[in-house]
Amino acid sequence: MVTTAPSAWEVAAAVPDPELPMLTLAELGVLAEVAEDGPAVTAWLTPTYSGCPAVAEMAADVAGRLRAAGWDRVEIRLRLDPPWSTDLITEAGKRKLAEAGIAPPVHTGLLQLGRTRHAVPCPQCGSQDTEELSRFGSTSCKALWRCRDCREPFERIKEI
Repeated sequence: MVTTAPSAWEVAAAVPDPELPMLTLAELGVLAEVAEDGPAVTAWLTPTYSGCPAVAEMAADVAGRLRAAGWDRVEIRLRLDPPWSTDLITEAGKRKLAEAGIAPPVHTGLLQLGRTRHAVPCPQCGSQDTEELSRFGSTSCKALWRCRDCREPFERIKEI
């Protein structure tokens, strides 16, 4: 019988985000790198923004999972360069956000002059007739929106 232990990356990548538990840290793009060196492992996290209150919990969760998987020495480091961007959210992550009723961020590309608001499709019915109710949702990363067609409120991940 052949058994294959998961890599440190696989273990760390499976840790759910504490604020968006339907996503893993890898799907959110927060897990930047994992390096194994025998019994030691170092993981780098790129916080969504410098004041993110969930970073300490993310680091503790990743360290705990790696230690539970058998690594004796675990170090978690923060990486601020390159900065995190909503472009780092994987396609699977965006799909999971929509399935959870949260509108995923829209790719904005480089700085654009002119119209800065993009149509935000309703994650419930797909209508483009939506409006922003508040720039702030349940976390700093989200805004509160409403669909004018189905009348359902929903949160949206802000583009960064």
